[in-house]
Amino acid sequence: MTDAVQQRYARFAEQEAPGRSDLYVEWAEGVAGDSEMQGVLARIPENRRQPPLVFAVTRMLGAGLVGYGAWRSFVVARADEIVAECTGRRLQTNEPLRLAPLLPVLSEIEGPIALLEVGASAGLCLYPDRYSYRVVDADGWLRTALDPADGVSTVMLESRVEGALPPMRMPEVVWRAGIDLAPLDARDDRDRRWLQGLVWPGEHGRERRVTAALDIAATDPPHLVAGDAIDRIDALAAEAPRDATLVVTTPGVLVHIPREAREVLVDRIRGLDARWVTIDPPALLDVWDPPVASRGWPGFVVALDGEVRAAADPLGRWWEWRAGIDAPAI
Repeated sequence: MTDAVQQRYARFAEQEAPGRSDLYVEWAEGVAGDSEMQGVLARIPENRRQPPLVFAVTRMLGAGLVGYGAWRSFVVARADEIVAECTGRRLQTNEPLRLAPLLPVLSEIEGPIALLEVGASAGLCLYPDRYSYRVVDADGWLRTALDPADGVSTVMLESRVEGALPPMRMPEVVWRAGIDLAPLDARDDRDRRWLQGLVWPGEHGRERRVTAALDIAATDPPHLVAGDAIDRIDALAAEAPRDATLVVTTPGVLVHIPREAREVLVDRIRGLDARWVTIDPPALLDVWDPPVASRGWPGFVVALDGEVRAAADPLGRWWEWRAGIDAPAI
């Protein structure tokens, strides 16, 4: 098993971390060349020893953003605790910026809106009406700006857009709820440190954004339920106000669900009296209208009820409106 750890961390250091986090490159290179550390991490189940997860757990437990030697000492000293935490956790990237390419889709939906997110984590993507938006072009020039009714938000979502810019407006959200296998509480210090630890060192804008979004969620917590969405979504959807349009969102979560369960969940969502907004890899689903080929399609697909609206970066940093444009032939 140590060979698998060595290879996984070497690949992360060579292919995934460069350009995003110099410190994570250092940590991963250190593990790849350290047999004792490989032995520690090999005790973690294979599907829970991804470098970003392991690194985030150590930071949640108190490891500083220090060089490899000091970080290694921390891991060795608290190996049992780290193995236990990694075994019980999974990556829960809760990126509010994903709302940027979803905003024009939400703008199409008649309000007021009751928002229900699958894979909600701490619910940071349940506040599209509480964040500010800045859309810029490829050169950084401002194309449009939107703010909540009470002024500029502490959470600023800036995204880059080329081509057509669809109409956008702030949604009226009157109810917010979510389902997650292990929901997080923005008011809980340990949960906050966990989400902050999932931000890679060096991503300062993202760190500020997540922290500010946690503060907003902490002042007005969403209704989050624990469990499998297949089992819980009907009952939770029934709690939504009758005079609001129910909108179910699945931003980036379906890729983590095995295919058979994913298909069942999508069918369950489409059977609700609700609108469905999602952002997913093009090859993940076969519901796209028009059909989308993976080759030639940039980024993920943003869709409303399966109808293609945009291509987008998985975390929302850029998007391109595609409604009315023929997708590449399959």
